Amino acid sequence: MGGEMGDIAALEAQIAFVEDAVRALDDALAAQQQHILRLEQTIDRLQQQLKDQGARIDTVAAEGNESPPPHY
Repeated sequence: MGGEMGDIAALEAQIAFVEDAVRALDDALAAQQQHILRLEQTIDRLQQQLKDQGARIDTVAAEGNESPPPHY
């Protein structure tokens, strides 16, 4: 009979360990999701800045095409 009580205590200890591990993984996952969200926002902002820069470069290039530079 004493063996069964030891087995139950061992199982309870394992369950407690697994519950702690799941909690830690859940916290880590939540933190990673927040980090990914911030990275996606940064990428969106950088893509918009590149698009805006490209539009400005295209405008400058179009204005510059009216007359060739002197060395041509």
